[in-house]
Amino acid sequence: MSLFDKYVSAAFRQGELTIIDHKGVAKTFGKSVPGFPDVTVRFADSRVPRDIALAPDLGAGEAYMNGRLIFERGDVLDLISLIRLNNPWEKGGTTGNPNIWRDALHRVKGRIDRINWARKSKRNVAHHYDLSDRLYDLFLDADRQYSCAYFTDPANSLEQAQADKKAHIAAKLALKSGQRVLDIGCGWGGMAMYLNRVADVEVLGITLSEEQLKVARKRAEAAGVSDRVKFELIDYRDVTGTFNRIVSVGMFEHVGPQHYETFFKQCRNLLTDDGVMLLHTIGRMGEPGVTDTWTAKYIFPGGYSPSLSEIISASETTRLIPTDIETLRLHYGLTLRHWYKRVVEKRTEIEALYDDRFFRMWQFYLAGAAVAFEGGSLCNYQLQYSRRRDTLPITRDYIQREEERLRKLG
Repeated sequence: MSLFDKYVSAAFRQGELTIIDHKGVAKTFGKSVPGFPDVTVRFADSRVPRDIALAPDLGAGEAYMNGRLIFERGDVLDLISLIRLNNPWEKGGTTGNPNIWRDALHRVKGRIDRINWARKSKRNVAHHYDLSDRLYDLFLDADRQYSCAYFTDPANSLEQAQADKKAHIAAKLALKSGQRVLDIGCGWGGMAMYLNRVADVEVLGITLSEEQLKVARKRAEAAGVSDRVKFELIDYRDVTGTFNRIVSVGMFEHVGPQHYETFFKQCRNLLTDDGVMLLHTIGRMGEPGVTDTWTAKYIFPGGYSPSLSEIISASETTRLIPTDIETLRLHYGLTLRHWYKRVVEKRTEIEALYDDRFFRMWQFYLAGAAVAFEGGSLCNYQLQYSRRRDTLPITRDYIQREEERLRKLG
């Protein structure tokens, strides 16, 4: 039995995977059972199984991108779901090749890649966020919230869930009229404009993406709030002044573990004495790990999803008080399923923007991410911090009350 056959036999026990090699010979692994997708793939050349066996995530991702791994039954989301359903994180599941020496090298390389010098940070951000505006319009909600939504009901639309996410975060910020807010990693400006609208606050949004900056400024001008909602192209390390509140959604993943203490020290220095901060980030359940090779190469160079222990240990040195911690376990999986469906539906438009290889890359990215949140180690953390222990109410009832009020505002 080949190395590849051993790998597949161990990985697929429930759900049926049929593989047709480049000579047309078919082999079936596992068995069809309810709740597990049945998938058939065809390999275009003899190198595909070798590439996958040597580096499963990178080998499979590149083979699919380059049209060498072809689906005859099901799609890439079905295949990745089948892998994870057979090996869920809660039951000790892992990802990647079990070769200990290759894994050790991958961890060392991952640590080097996560050293996010300021000049490198801007380049890494541009790699992902300076893509065509039209691409993001095709699968995001109208407000372009490119982060985990908040599903008060799993049946809710993406638009409703993203609106509820903004209300959820705003409620935890405990905002007061006239306050000054810093939005670190402001994206296309949706959160900043929302906070200004519902809480009558001034907001400075900062980003390292020139394309996002252009859109955010245009949106503020069009809404007539550019005097109170401003956007700047600046690294968080270079921000000056003081703010009553700091919010950061989906940016911490690009900071790099070596700079976590710097990040929290800067946030503490920027907060007023009665300041509050809300950090929303992709996280990792369990112990620290590494970003998979394919994602680091093609999607988020320099990106890393931290464990809760890494976040807390870094913030402890700054005497910021973690006043509320919430783990969003299922919400990003639901979000990504919406994005994936929209991307598949808009295949023709995406291929017109780029090409079929780019479409398959983006599809593989969203499929892998969805499954990582549904059955892998990934989750989202929302951490609320304050400089003083008496700044916020003594119980967390205020969050729900304010959230309900904000939802009525729309």
